[in-house]
Amino acid sequence: MNIDEEKKALRKVMLIKRAQLNVSMKEKYDKWVCDELEKMIIAKNYKTVHAYLPMGKEINITPLLEKLLRKKITVVTPKTLPKRKLENRVLTSLTDIEKGVFGTTHPANPEEYKGTFDLIIVPGLAFDSNNYRLGYGGGYYDNFLINHPQAYKAGIFYPFQQVEKVPIEEHDLALHTILHQKFSS
Repeated sequence: MNIDEEKKALRKVMLIKRAQLNVSMKEKYDKWVCDELEKMIIAKNYKTVHAYLPMGKEINITPLLEKLLRKKITVVTPKTLPKRKLENRVLTSLTDIEKGVFGTTHPANPEEYKGTFDLIIVPGLAFDSNNYRLGYGGGYYDNFLINHPQAYKAGIFYPFQQVEKVPIEEHDLALHTILHQKFSS
């Protein structure tokens, strides 16, 4: 099996596992992730955070985004464009969003952010102890992360998403940290 096939097979397994996640456990774990990210942002005095707007069974970081907006921290979320590109838009409200491609949503506000980020919150399907992640396969975050070497990159995952080794290719980057913990419902 080549790397592309390994990645595809692992994505399929993780999507199934995530779909079967107990709702109560998911809510508790999502809250823990939001709390931990908020502590990190406050402790490191981050002023500009790049985050995703959750879709499907991804970790719901919406409560964190609401708090950051109230604290006047700049929140930037991506709009998915063709050719593995993300357009980074300033999030001003969680009610002023519109649907995008692949089930994504993004700020309806067309204000594009071109600056730097203190923190990039990265979603994914699997991770390993070397802080490599497996994404959805579009290459969007790979292309994005490489252009922001100064930003602190934090991946957020459910405990069951940890694997012994994520299949990696030359373009794959390790994150600075993976936020996860053993968690019981």
